[in-house]
Amino acid sequence: MFRNLRTVLGRICHAKPFHLCERRYLLREPFHPLKRCPKWVCVEDAVKIINSEHLVFVQGGAATPVELVRAMTEHGLCNNLRSVRLFHMCLEDDAPFANPEFEKHFRSISLYVGANVREAVNDGRADYIPIFLHEAPRLFYEKQLVPDIALIHVSTPDARGFCSLGVSADCTRAAVCTAKIIVAQVNEHMPRTHGDTVIHSSHFDLAVKYDCPLPSVASTQPNELEYEIGKLIAQRLIDDGATLQLGIGKIPDAVLHALSYHKDLGVHSEVLGDAMVDLVEEGVITNRNKKKHRGRMVGSMAVGTKKLYDFLHANPFVEMLALNYVNDPRVISEQPKMTAVNSCIEIDITGQVCSDSLGCKIYSGFGGQLDFAQGAAKGEDGHGKAIIAFPSVTSSGESKIQPVLKNGAGVVVTRAHAHYIVTEHGVAQLFGKTLRQRANALIQIAHPDHRECLEKAAFDRLKTNPTKYL
Repeated sequence: MFRNLRTVLGRICHAKPFHLCERRYLLREPFHPLKRCPKWVCVEDAVKIINSEHLVFVQGGAATPVELVRAMTEHGLCNNLRSVRLFHMCLEDDAPFANPEFEKHFRSISLYVGANVREAVNDGRADYIPIFLHEAPRLFYEKQLVPDIALIHVSTPDARGFCSLGVSADCTRAAVCTAKIIVAQVNEHMPRTHGDTVIHSSHFDLAVKYDCPLPSVASTQPNELEYEIGKLIAQRLIDDGATLQLGIGKIPDAVLHALSYHKDLGVHSEVLGDAMVDLVEEGVITNRNKKKHRGRMVGSMAVGTKKLYDFLHANPFVEMLALNYVNDPRVISEQPKMTAVNSCIEIDITGQVCSDSLGCKIYSGFGGQLDFAQGAAKGEDGHGKAIIAFPSVTSSGESKIQPVLKNGAGVVVTRAHAHYIVTEHGVAQLFGKTLRQRANALIQIAHPDHRECLEKAAFDRLKTNPTKYL
């Protein structure tokens, strides 16, 4: 056995340079023995390899390779490229390729729709793939998507030539494992993170040195109402020793602000943000009770400010892992007292949750909401909680709890998946409730100005007064 192993290793170490399609196997190894050096070029030369009808993967989140995106867009216009397809998660900073004047040159295809491509998607100039985020890497591993080129953003190489994908593991690992050509923007400001982010520079076909701060996404301070919701969730639904998943936004931040007196919380979350850093430094987040990755925070993407990025750099307390693991409901269900907190656009009186569209207009995407709702609700210890939280009314005063969803609204969390619904007026527990009981519970946490109207609508829809079925 050992003789055969030495023979195999000897062949690998003395092999000729590997073909690009073999990279997907070598990337799984912790060390690449061939030491093939990338070709260092200027950014304008790096994007010249992009041709018409190419399929290009663009790393997303705070790891968006902004300079490569800029140069690619100019290259497409100057050389009159046609039908270049760009696959990506939510991108930070500008997305100039989504502007109307580039419609013939580029077509954006999002796995999660950000503000910078939202108009293009709804105008028909860009596309969106509805998908559970834990399944996104499958598109690449099962060869439904085989990128001609992957544009990625990495840290500077260490003494052994290893770089890091930094703040965005998500589906980037899957994309680079299957891409024919890899182009890397190398940036000294990209934090070197632990987990599924390690990649050797020998895998880059072209590399561009471009140092710039990562996109800074500062949280907006929650208002008084949002703080009230956060306090309600923290006090009534989050136990000491719980493992948390929270998204980015005012309500998740409000929840985190209200957790200062909790003990030994853990984090297993698709997105990591600034507010989590404070709880780590206060000794509230310890990950001490986690069954998997004990003593470590787990995330797949990080979006925030320099405070967060500095915290992540060379920090073994944090592991950045791929979406097909982090968002897998089976993995999520194994965490102790798994508590998932997410928000939504609207909910109907039977518990159907719309989170990805405003009527027929796509707003965001499935994201990881149902991944974590399922995983938390199926918690193996029987103490998981799937929470949907939102203010009872919109900024214009319209009720977020509606008799029926708007025409064309997308259901992300079904009636059967909706468990805990929270507004500033209380908590509605829907699991195991009849339609009438659900309607009554939701009406009780609606804004008082809208309750009478909702009661009438519930009577019309359910043919009886729901309060009789408490």
